[in-house]
Amino acid sequence: MAAHPVDEKLPALKMATSGLQHVAAMYAGVVAPPLIVGAAIGLSATDLTFLTGACLFTAGLATFLQTLGVWKIGARLPFVNGVTFAGVAPMTAIVASTKDKSDALPIIFGAVIVAGLLGFLAAPVFCKAVRFFPPVVTGSVITLIGVSLLPVAFGWAQGPDPRADDYGSTTYLTLAGVTLLIVLLLRRFTRGFVKQIAVLLGLITGTLIAIPFGVTDFGPVADADVIGFPTPFHFGAPQFQLAAILSLCVVMVVSMTESTADMLALGEIVERPADERTIAAGLRADTLGSAISPLFNGFMCSAFAQNIGLVAMTRIRSRYVVAAGGGFLVLMGLCPMAASLIAVVPRPVLGGAGVVLFGSVAASGIQTLVRAGLDRDNNVLIVAVSLAVGIIPITAPGFYHAFPETARIVLDSGISTGCLTAVVLNLLFNHLGKGREAQDVTHPMEAGEEIAAVH
Repeated sequence: MAAHPVDEKLPALKMATSGLQHVAAMYAGVVAPPLIVGAAIGLSATDLTFLTGACLFTAGLATFLQTLGVWKIGARLPFVNGVTFAGVAPMTAIVASTKDKSDALPIIFGAVIVAGLLGFLAAPVFCKAVRFFPPVVTGSVITLIGVSLLPVAFGWAQGPDPRADDYGSTTYLTLAGVTLLIVLLLRRFTRGFVKQIAVLLGLITGTLIAIPFGVTDFGPVADADVIGFPTPFHFGAPQFQLAAILSLCVVMVVSMTESTADMLALGEIVERPADERTIAAGLRADTLGSAISPLFNGFMCSAFAQNIGLVAMTRIRSRYVVAAGGGFLVLMGLCPMAASLIAVVPRPVLGGAGVVLFGSVAASGIQTLVRAGLDRDNNVLIVAVSLAVGIIPITAPGFYHAFPETARIVLDSGISTGCLTAVVLNLLFNHLGKGREAQDVTHPMEAGEEIAAVH
């Protein structure tokens, strides 16, 4: 019996290049949080480079846990893990409230360790929520994931610094457009392996085209060390403060909610629907990866939704490909010079490729909604309201400005608010009272034949 595409081991070259595509797709998302938090603390350039490398290293370890798995840990799906952006706001708040800035990172690391361990213990209970994620819910959430990520790509397309005078210049937008065009042409007119690595080729070509415009900066390569190891507790032993712990425990709940939605989305895309056992194992990998990360000076880890778009677009579903990407992340953490090579890719080039990647996620959500029974008024309402609520943080970023900072951790995440709204409305319309009898609710674990038909 042939192995499922998720468990397929591809030829070495194809596995390496496809894994590198995953790294390229998520690199900016991994390095952004340490750069933002490190700048808030006022770290030196050397320490900032160290912190960034540590986050790459720990993202690789967390990806190994998720893709290869050990015991009951790891979804064993093509799932990339990295530093979650949901923690940036509370971490910078911790930095602002810490008198001695040298204590900021130890306090953050202590809070992440506790939040990770508590999340690990809660995973078997949290995963039982999967029965409340029928196609009308998962389709809404998957669509929101793609829509929520698209502004990131649009921001990248405008340039590296929103405060710069040339932000959004015709040069940057043209580079993004050319990169997008290259990816589309490769996908349309090539076949086989070249077609599958179209995003990687688009990033390389876009970077080369950017050189004459002076947009490509090779400075990071020249300044980087060849070898470096994220020494444990480089910034000091973890400190445990209740306020910081509570703040990051809320982030952990948000992260687990998004990871659950991401696993359901990816399970449908690769035609291996995620059941309760898979989700529990995936959440254990997320939370254990987060608990281990601070030992090597990294932050809280979570699933990266943008890589789901890459899987959907390339149709390369092997978890070993993503594990290879995890290997590249570990190597980058150990070799700052290697990490700096991806940093050379201009932000507008990443933005052009991101339009395809993130748009593919939204398209997958629409595919799921096609079989969600939208001929029923109840389901139309669920989709309409959950999408509207989820889009609020995107279209009106200051909408929740009057709410407490802790509440805004959840409210400012369109994926989380949209997901919670869809779950609650699905309970109200399809599970409680007459709604349960009147509605044929398709459980995501019972939809294997329909999913196969869609794909």
